Amino acid sequence: MNINDNKLLLLKVSNIAIKAGNKIMEFYNQKNEIIIKEDQSPLTKADIASNKIIFKELKNINSSISILSEETLVRWSERKNWNTYWLIDPLDGTKEFISRNGEFTVNIALIENHTPILGVIYAPALSVLYYGSKNCGSFKIDCDAKIDSLTNSIKIKTNEKKDSDHFQVFESRSHSNQEFTSWVKNNVHSYDLVKRGSSIKFCEIAEGKVDLYPRFGPTSEWDIAAGHIILTEAGGEIKNVNQNKLKYNLKESLINPHFIASCKYI
Repeated sequence: MNINDNKLLLLKVSNIAIKAGNKIMEFYNQKNEIIIKEDQSPLTKADIASNKIIFKELKNINSSISILSEETLVRWSERKNWNTYWLIDPLDGTKEFISRNGEFTVNIALIENHTPILGVIYAPALSVLYYGSKNCGSFKIDCDAKIDSLTNSIKIKTNEKKDSDHFQVFESRSHSNQEFTSWVKNNVHSYDLVKRGSSIKFCEIAEGKVDLYPRFGPTSEWDIAAGHIILTEAGGEIKNVNQNKLKYNLKESLINPHFIASCKYI
């Protein structure tokens, strides 16, 4: 993929995320019927509507590329042979959507050879979109409707090494636990905790607002893939607790190992 094709694809995927996000906002101030799925996570009509839009629009871009979504699962026997595919979470942070705190996103990632090579995250209640692609950097653009170009985007970078040993540490708003608390106390000398929901955490590390996000609760591959490429292209990293890189679609389970997302200097 050359750089011009990359920019055009990013623009198309960004507008898909915006379109899905605006559909989600149609449900935002309504009383939403909530379905509890087998894994005990909530599902709303907004999740389903967003998923439908993203599937249709991605197929319009290239009908031959497979799609894996939180709301449209694919058997391991089929997807284990995939080399390139879209990985999406049509509404990441459904609990935050239900509680109406604005911290929910649309996540779209393109995976190639078990690694994200392109990612878009749109936070519709915050009217902000983040995107990144392999070897091209990560960017942020304020928007609440379809965009005609990416020229108004601002390049983002993680914090550079600083003199202070005091860090800003993300804590999941809805999924914190004692293992997280113990790890932070044992590994970070001086810190402030910042509570936040959804994949917006990866984006705010990518733009230098926060330094560290240790995650010891369950997440799935679609929760982190778009944030993964945005963070790494901004200069950060995400590794499991054994300091190994995260890979995608290598096993039947789509549950991630515990991981640490951070600026590289930590």
